[in-house]
Amino acid sequence: MGGDKDSPKTPGEQGKSLMEDILGLLRIHIKRGVNLAVRDVNTSDPYVVVRMGKQKLKTRVIKKDVNPEWNEDLTLSVSNPVCPIVLTVYDHDTFSKDDKMGDAEFDITPFIEALKMNTEGLPNGTIIRRIHPSRKNCLADDSCIVFNDGKVVQDIVLRLRNVECGEVEIQMEWIDLPGSKIL
Repeated sequence: MGGDKDSPKTPGEQGKSLMEDILGLLRIHIKRGVNLAVRDVNTSDPYVVVRMGKQKLKTRVIKKDVNPEWNEDLTLSVSNPVCPIVLTVYDHDTFSKDDKMGDAEFDITPFIEALKMNTEGLPNGTIIRRIHPSRKNCLADDSCIVFNDGKVVQDIVLRLRNVECGEVEIQMEWIDLPGSKIL
């Protein structure tokens, strides 16, 4: 019933909730910015926007600081694990359009693959996978996917593109949803 794309859908299939497509939640902890570009007179008022597909989340603005410490969690719902995440840093301006201070794109596929591994019995601090910086990613340094306190986490230092300088440090952590299909 309703399996063939030409056959009519049953009422239950038409009312399919968005939750059924979500694999889980990805918590991105935006730690800090390092040596961000100056966009005002001597400094900048940076904030971060994270986009994945149609989702868009942002941090608070940190006034007059090119080395801001956000320590903020942004949580995305993941339905397509191959969809890249784009992180963009902006300088907040009161009377004009906010200035772009660089961007970085990163792939969560290696992280998702690590989640599928059997981590039972692994000691704390076990490195599951190491991803090296390359021309195909925005990593500023090696990024390790680690098993810690019963969770799989990934620390990432992103080098911003389309700007003269700047890096953003983040950490990713997966949040399972009841009935999620990822693991």
